[in-house]
Amino acid sequence: MRLLEYDEDGELTIISFDDNELPPYAILSHTWGVDKEVTFADLVKGDGKAKLDTCCIDKTDKAELSSAIRSMFRWYQNAIKCYAYLSDVSTRKRKASGMLTEFTYMPSFRSSRWFNRGWTLQELLAPSTVEFLSQEWEKLGDKISLKTLIHKITSIPQEVLDGAPLSQFSVNERLRWNADRETKRDEDAWYSLSGIFSVEIAPAYSEGAASAFRRLMDEIHKLERCVQDIHHTDPRRTDNITFKQWQQDVHSRLLWVKGDPGKGKTMLLCGIIDELHNSMPRTALLSYFFCQATDSRINSATAVLRGLFYMLVNQQPSLVWYVRKKLDHAGKNLFEDANAWVALTEIFVNELRDPSLCTTYLTIDALDECVTDSTTLLHFISLQSSTSHRVKWIVSSRNSCCWRVKAHVENDNSSCH
Repeated sequence: MRLLEYDEDGELTIISFDDNELPPYAILSHTWGVDKEVTFADLVKGDGKAKLDTCCIDKTDKAELSSAIRSMFRWYQNAIKCYAYLSDVSTRKRKASGMLTEFTYMPSFRSSRWFNRGWTLQELLAPSTVEFLSQEWEKLGDKISLKTLIHKITSIPQEVLDGAPLSQFSVNERLRWNADRETKRDEDAWYSLSGIFSVEIAPAYSEGAASAFRRLMDEIHKLERCVQDIHHTDPRRTDNITFKQWQQDVHSRLLWVKGDPGKGKTMLLCGIIDELHNSMPRTALLSYFFCQATDSRINSATAVLRGLFYMLVNQQPSLVWYVRKKLDHAGKNLFEDANAWVALTEIFVNELRDPSLCTTYLTIDALDECVTDSTTLLHFISLQSSTSHRVKWIVSSRNSCCWRVKAHVENDNSSCH
């Protein structure tokens, strides 16, 4: 990759870098016509240094041009900042009836050809920061401060302008963002979208627009098939109907995630925990415990309740009062002797009945790896999930785990496969 360096004497120098040695750099975006565009040869000769576009690319070298087109999205994406120069937008004031009017650049900003060109779509979306400059090189704003206006101009969702991953939006929706844009060469309408779809297509300018579109879609479909091949259970996928019902219905209090070994149950629960953490009210509580059969510290029913209670107390310290009552009377042995389960369940029940307790989510992963007193724990969950509408449980296990007890538990609750 070549960059321009501006030295203390005001001179521009072309410097080549390997991709893994690139310094921080800014990048320019604009829409000057062919007759005004500075070429690589111009810079080598020292001409036209006030106007910069793809001047660091030798367009006479077809291999270099092809590589640059396939790399362009990444170059813009990795730039510290993109300066979008709008040569058809002026910030000059003009007089009306002897009085100065407000700046009149907003109408010309809305109609700027920069928003109608094919290649500028990726130059808007790829960089984290895009700063818009007027004809006079004055700052107009950036894509965050102007996102409402840019959304109205382009119909691109504001979440995209805020930096949401493009992969979150469907292929058809991303294609629509380019629907009314123009390119000088027909094939560029599709070449310019390759980075937006995270694919590469080598330019072949003699093929025509239809062929370029087919090749783009072929690469998109190959990428989708590849993702499907490695996909097993997406931990972010929380739009399951049963999950939504459990989350929203006050009468649905237990969600059972069950499956064979290696089906991604733990990853799914991690995704559910993230979803709950991001969507639940600020007053809600979230506690979770991951059982592991090979670790005696986390493979018993008492360990599960202690772990859940510990996280709840950290979020709502007033709940520790229920422990203090017992500890002051029995001492530390409360959690270690033969009566630990009885004491813990009493504390836990009192805590779940606390009038100050808001909506609470309790998650237990790999219940089949609870080696000690798993059946007792199952009965406890079954009982508590049917008594408090403020407490919701999520439990995961293998299909073979305590199926008789589980069948009893699921009679009045939800399950998700």
